[in-house]
Amino acid sequence: MAAQAVLSVIPSLQEKHSGAPKRLSQEAQDVRARLFSNRTLPVSRPRKGPVRLPPDVSPEEFETAVKELRGEIGDENVEVNDKDLVDGWYIEHPNTHDAFHIADQEELVSSATVYPGSTEEVQATVRWANKFKIPIYPISIGRNLGYGGAAPRIPGGVVLDLGRRMHQIVNIDAENASCVVEPGVTYFGLYEEIQRRKLPLWIDTPDLGGGSVLGNAIDRGVGYTPYGDHFANHCGMELVLPNGELLRTGMGAMPGPDGSDNPTWQSFQHAFGPSIDGIFSQSNFGIVTKMGFHLMPETDHQSYCFTFPRDDDFEQIVDLIRPLAQKRILGNIPQLRHVIQEFNVTGKRKADFHNGSGPMTREEIRAAASKMPLGDCSWVFYGTQYGPPESIAAQLEVIKAEFAKIEGSRFFLPSDLPPDHYLHDRAQVCSGVPVLRELEWLNWVPNGAHLFFSPIAPTRGKDARTVHDVVVAAHKRHGFDLFPTLCVAGREIQSQPEMKARAIRLMREMIDECAAKGFGEYRTHLLFADQVAATYNWNNSAFMRFNETIKDVLDPNGILAPGRNGIWPKRFRGKGWELKTEDIDLTNIGPRS
Repeated sequence: MAAQAVLSVIPSLQEKHSGAPKRLSQEAQDVRARLFSNRTLPVSRPRKGPVRLPPDVSPEEFETAVKELRGEIGDENVEVNDKDLVDGWYIEHPNTHDAFHIADQEELVSSATVYPGSTEEVQATVRWANKFKIPIYPISIGRNLGYGGAAPRIPGGVVLDLGRRMHQIVNIDAENASCVVEPGVTYFGLYEEIQRRKLPLWIDTPDLGGGSVLGNAIDRGVGYTPYGDHFANHCGMELVLPNGELLRTGMGAMPGPDGSDNPTWQSFQHAFGPSIDGIFSQSNFGIVTKMGFHLMPETDHQSYCFTFPRDDDFEQIVDLIRPLAQKRILGNIPQLRHVIQEFNVTGKRKADFHNGSGPMTREEIRAAASKMPLGDCSWVFYGTQYGPPESIAAQLEVIKAEFAKIEGSRFFLPSDLPPDHYLHDRAQVCSGVPVLRELEWLNWVPNGAHLFFSPIAPTRGKDARTVHDVVVAAHKRHGFDLFPTLCVAGREIQSQPEMKARAIRLMREMIDECAAKGFGEYRTHLLFADQVAATYNWNNSAFMRFNETIKDVLDPNGILAPGRNGIWPKRFRGKGWELKTEDIDLTNIGPRS
């Protein structure tokens, strides 16, 4: 085992915008201790070379550019990335590179990090980037883990860490059940502020609560209450265009009385004319500096789970879920997980259940499951119902009757299970309480990390089975344990070169094989974005050509996040920066012939 770093005090939310809330301070310490005790690699290594410069920028030009920007926004708000790279962990993560790097740690690395403190300073930075032709990559918090974290797609790009100084909750309107936040507001931060004000409102949170509310929505992330589609529940944006101009969407495009914000900005998502908000999600067309959201009024709720005994029950489960979802009987965005995930969310290691380096066998999984609170089963459905108690009871009777059609299915309430069982954490998440429990996945193997494969399929048993079979076969070929969830499938990856190469092949094969059957990813890691974008190629790639047209008009100098989500500006397009199916060796991310 590698020598362990001296563990610092975990910053609290009161001390740092990206810290952990006090209610989770002990859990955060325990999770970090388990993760670091399972590390065999150093947390930091000496740099192999000098600062990684932006493309086509000389050291002298870079020095001049940095000096000018420091003069604009302050010396302390522009940091050259010349120190050793530290991968850290979830709460203390890097803003210079991807903590879960599948390329070499120093490939997707920034040349500098900029900390704007206002929309005006974002505008100044954008104008600076245009002047010096330096690519800039905005992040909100940098915790887009499993999808590339804080890494710039072009090595040597400058990271704009918006969250460090722009983390204000601009407004919470209790009557309208809405809020306006800056990029650095985390789910933890918004939740704790609502609790402090004793407002009868819920947020919707993803599995982990340390991410940016704004950033997650812009990347079209999801949660698990009826407000689980985060971008669908946004209402109004303020953003900086690639030329430095300021734009407000929706009703914010109309000034309010006496220069104030429009009073309906967070009441109605659209305005007069085209609805343009969507082009600023999963794109590189603008930098969002403020965003409004609808909040869910507090209500009664009941979380529960069902277990199903056989792997082959999968198709029937999905087909039973479909009408329940279409009729809005299911109260939230539920999860259907394979029972192996009952093991990794405990924080235990794979070695506690399995000897050897290969994947767990089905027999080992059944044997381990039989000793867990839910018993021997194959699939676990986690759901939550909302509303008055009598309404919840009626909904549950309908759901029970449907799932009873599968022989051997069992129903559990939180009161049926031990206090440390995962269902209690689902109950919190599904009532808008952000937690840290999902970090336990990372303890499954030494130097654990994750890489998400996120395909979309219709809620039909045969289609879900097609995708599942592709994923199962690919994982078997490459020797990985499979952790499938119906909505989002997390993929485990170890921070070791040989494991990384296998994970890259695994991802590339799954992307192409699923696309060949008509199933595409809705979100992906930045190193697979070109490949995923290329699968959306109907009518001679009309969709991408449309995106490129918008990009070239808005960003003629190609400075704003080139390559993000597979959208390249003319300056870089077709010049070897794209990474395709055959690109397995990622030791060099620069232009390829």
